[in-house]
Amino acid sequence: MPKNSYIVGLDIGTKKVAAIIGEITEERKVEIIGIGTADSKGLRKGVVVNLEATTAAIKKAQEEAELMAGVEIDSAFVGISGAHIKSFNSRGVIAVSGKNREITREDIRRVIGQSKAVSIPPDREIIHVIPQEFVVDEQDGIKAPLGMSGIKLEVNVHIVTSAITSVQNLKTCVERAEIEIEQIVLNQIATAASVLTHDETELGVGMIDLGAGTTEVAIFERGSLWYTAIIPIGGDNFTNDIAVGLRTPIPEAEKIKKKFGCVASPATDEQETIEVPSVGRAKKPRVLSRQILADIIQPRAEEVFRLVDNDIKRMGYEKSLNSGIVLTGGTALLEGLEEVAEEIFDLPVRRGDPTGVGGLVDRVSTPDYATAVGLILYGFNQWQERGMSQDKKRGLWAKMRDWLKES
Repeated sequence: MPKNSYIVGLDIGTKKVAAIIGEITEERKVEIIGIGTADSKGLRKGVVVNLEATTAAIKKAQEEAELMAGVEIDSAFVGISGAHIKSFNSRGVIAVSGKNREITREDIRRVIGQSKAVSIPPDREIIHVIPQEFVVDEQDGIKAPLGMSGIKLEVNVHIVTSAITSVQNLKTCVERAEIEIEQIVLNQIATAASVLTHDETELGVGMIDLGAGTTEVAIFERGSLWYTAIIPIGGDNFTNDIAVGLRTPIPEAEKIKKKFGCVASPATDEQETIEVPSVGRAKKPRVLSRQILADIIQPRAEEVFRLVDNDIKRMGYEKSLNSGIVLTGGTALLEGLEEVAEEIFDLPVRRGDPTGVGGLVDRVSTPDYATAVGLILYGFNQWQERGMSQDKKRGLWAKMRDWLKES
């Protein structure tokens, strides 16, 4: 687990690499003390395509975060995404073998292991097995069966797999930057930790993370993750549409998207204008209505949301979205995007800004840092769980010492 009470989240995205350092305080809270970012040019749709460029970006973000925090990064929780990620639900069943039919940790370990006994292609590996609920003698909805009595123990799990080569290339880049990997974490799991509330995950919510290369989808219900998907369309597609529609270079289109990007809505002032650089050195910039930009962006936004909506309905999870939809990721900053999503899904939609940390909150409280902050919170939760188990062990030894003294 984290050395010297520091936790590092490393979000290696298609457009940006972000490294965030969190410090665990005496009050058992996390404060952000260091932030580093670098342009990412070695990934395509979340997958490493250039090892040297990706490693260089990681090192730059790492050095910037270290300089701000005044500490050295030696390990990190690393996010993973990309169209190669595939997930599915599985089920495990065992007979309880504990004394007096009491469910033990070994029974829980065995039933989760049995749920993983599924056939996957040899070029893929399992990166997450997430328990959704346990069933004891037909009684479902159980979160912690330890110590309960029963004859048959079942578990429903969500299994996430990835291409072995994609994971290995990501690990190679991080290790070349001399950073030890604490754990590879699916982006949706990390992001949810920073933008979703407990009530939302209990009632049922859909999370859409609009990144540069991909759009990541996750559905939570009854406090568990039930569905994940990755659509290979993201903010870069919006940028390309603007470049073609306004006949401007892609770097300029990216700047225009970030500064003026919006979708057609009543809030868009038809009289508002933007300056658009032309392709070629000799041509002068043109002045166009901002409404033209909105007309270019809206069809792509509608396409992404319809693809997500169709996917959710195809899998039968449309009735699980009782709390609505949460939009996050850098592209979620586009003005008016929530209104378009509400029309497509016919559900309440809000923007998800990362929460749950202290320190330099004002620097990371935007959707484009949701995954990096989520990785910090994921690591903190792991630290707490390990700490609690250690406390229990220490408590057992303390009781034994007291008993020996009394004897």
